[in-house]
Amino acid sequence: MTPDERWMRQALKLARRGLSYVHPNPMVGAVLVKNNRMVGAGYHRRYGGPHAEVEALARAGVKAKGATLYLNLEPCAHWGKTPPCVDAVIAAGIKRVVAAFRDPNPKVAGKGFRKLRAAGIAVVTGVLEEEARELNRAFLHWIQSRRPYVTLKTASSLDGKIATAKGESKWITGPEARSAGHRLRAEVDAIAVGVGTILADDPLLTAHGRGRNPVRVIFDSRLRTPLKAHSLDASAPTWILIDRSTPLRAAFKKKTGVRLQAIRRQKPGRLDIKAALDWLGAQGITHLLVEGGGEINSAFLEADLVDELIWFVAPKIIGGKEARTAVEGQGIFRLAQAQKLTRFQVTRIGQDLCIRGSLR
Repeated sequence: MTPDERWMRQALKLARRGLSYVHPNPMVGAVLVKNNRMVGAGYHRRYGGPHAEVEALARAGVKAKGATLYLNLEPCAHWGKTPPCVDAVIAAGIKRVVAAFRDPNPKVAGKGFRKLRAAGIAVVTGVLEEEARELNRAFLHWIQSRRPYVTLKTASSLDGKIATAKGESKWITGPEARSAGHRLRAEVDAIAVGVGTILADDPLLTAHGRGRNPVRVIFDSRLRTPLKAHSLDASAPTWILIDRSTPLRAAFKKKTGVRLQAIRRQKPGRLDIKAALDWLGAQGITHLLVEGGGEINSAFLEADLVDELIWFVAPKIIGGKEARTAVEGQGIFRLAQAQKLTRFQVTRIGQDLCIRGSLR
């Protein structure tokens, strides 16, 4: 491992601390090194707060002059919620900047690097780029497509069932897997379910104390969500996506923390998933966790809008033609049409297996 890689790993480790708190901004960590010693460090803690570079420079003080700055992303060169970070870097007398890769945000897109070089600061890029891109994969997807990165998470028995024929579903997986699922909720901006899940299970849809609660998104074309549903409580904002033709119930207009948004429909009873993601992206949702039943899972998969799959499998066999499955819908007719998981890994969590991989 080279010295640049060593310090970049420190920057990446710091950046991860901003997970779930900085959206729609990327997670960024900064490390200042002088004479092979760290003299300052920081990370972007929350949206609207100081960026990583500014925090690291403040901690280093006068020691920043002549130091090397390590960042997992190009420093910003535009005004947003805070001033351009590149100006603070130049003013501090930094002599060298090592960044993992160029920020694809059109407001930055190499401008930070050009300004640094114009000021006589040496710039090195490409150090641990793959790891840095993986860390901010949701941000990168959002900035390039203006839609949230979609992770579909489900849990089933060995034969793919998510409930018995009579609808019993608590609990298929063990407590360790459920705890891991709660941590996943704390890592995303929003969690989405269909109204069928609300009516069948009445879930709270929070991180259960594992971190920040995500925005709750309910796909409910006909607005059947009960006013007393747990997912409408005050623990997190709730957005209900409805069909444009669905009349608004007056009681919902008065419900604090609940937002109704009309979305065009794809067919009767099903909202257009692409239109819904376009709207969510416009609200700054960079990472969406889909955690519903077979219908919403199939809707996202059939629309080819799932980027990552996380599937918990319990060592149980449920059986039954009428038992609900993890993916319903029409399905495919030829095996060649099957979506294939790539770059996947299988881990054991308690008594269950977790299969996690990419669908891109």
